[in-house]
Amino acid sequence: MMPLNVRIGFFLALRALRRASPWTTSLIIFVMILTFLNLVVISGILVGLLQGAINAARTKYTSDVIVSSLNDKQYIENSQNIIALIETLPEVEAITPRYREGGILEANYKTRKETDKPNTAVAQVIGIHPLRENTVTGVGADIIEGSFLREGDYDMVVLGHYLVKKYIPIESPAFTSLENISIGTKIRLKVGDVMREVTVKGIIKTKVDDVSLSAFMVDSQFRSMIGRNDGNVDEIAIKLKEGVDPIGVKNALILRGVAKEARVQTYEDAQPQFLKDIIATFRMLGNVFSSLGLVVATTMIFIVIFINALTRRKYIGILKGIGISGRAVEFSYVFQSIFYAVIGSAAGLALVYGFLVPYFLAHPIDFPFSDGILVAPVEQTFFRVGLLVVSTIVAGYVPAWMIIRKNTLDSILGRN
Repeated sequence: MMPLNVRIGFFLALRALRRASPWTTSLIIFVMILTFLNLVVISGILVGLLQGAINAARTKYTSDVIVSSLNDKQYIENSQNIIALIETLPEVEAITPRYREGGILEANYKTRKETDKPNTAVAQVIGIHPLRENTVTGVGADIIEGSFLREGDYDMVVLGHYLVKKYIPIESPAFTSLENISIGTKIRLKVGDVMREVTVKGIIKTKVDDVSLSAFMVDSQFRSMIGRNDGNVDEIAIKLKEGVDPIGVKNALILRGVAKEARVQTYEDAQPQFLKDIIATFRMLGNVFSSLGLVVATTMIFIVIFINALTRRKYIGILKGIGISGRAVEFSYVFQSIFYAVIGSAAGLALVYGFLVPYFLAHPIDFPFSDGILVAPVEQTFFRVGLLVVSTIVAGYVPAWMIIRKNTLDSILGRN
């Protein structure tokens, strides 16, 4: 059973809320909602800016787990046995083995004069099985010109849009792209000492650098260019079934000895360290901005409760005069503060998870390097709810305590 002071305080709080102006109550709750959104949304958008890039890399390139060559190896040795092993795992939905080598693309070589600078671009050339690649990453849906590769498309290439100047018109000696390129244009492709004339079949546009800076060919043809007929590939992207934990599959492959011949990473492991550092920085900045909003809301609740208690000073004195404990009156203001914080937070939670998160997933913010989303982890959000409630309780208690500690007779007579 609740202590008497708590019960009396709860009763007084209910009575005060019923008699309060609905406009004042609505305004306070509205400010609490805005404060909650400030705590969650600002940090969530900043982190979501980069989370969108991570999600895109997972979807369009690495998939859930990626197996790649060791740092001291040119390719994954014993690739065919590793592929067969991966395909036996019940958690695996699909895989796409890839060949990957650096190459040089050259355009306008037929019309170039000897004194002209070659129109070249450096690219990663990736040999893929078109159907398997599309099943795992769906990059074929990102074609903006032409069409994606099919089996049997020999002497055909699909270019990432960073390799085409009309899509990325950057003038920099460190960054080169091909000019006057369109579907059907013939270009020269050089990988190692092998050079071949190929036709541009399509252009892919994504916000994933590993795709946008690459040229894709059918794997069976690319194998002959790099002289690799043993079936050993450079990387294997693994798409898992819905709900499967990538870490579990990674550990399963390591236990089966795959790590001796290849590097096994989840999509998170494959993220560059600088991206992780930026995410941590953005999260810190979001927390700083959110804290400012929390201070503003706490100050506002303090002022509202203080003015409320000050105008009701005579009433508080009468309550104390008839035997109501000052502690009970303090509890009444604390309960009022809890009401504002809980109602505001509940409305904020409904708005975030019922509207904002689904909306940004369906309509991400179109940043140049990512599709930004709203990141609002449940555990972090409820921590912020607790922080808001505690701050509001403190903001409600302090002014009530300041008024109630006044002499009872002075409060009744309105003397300072």
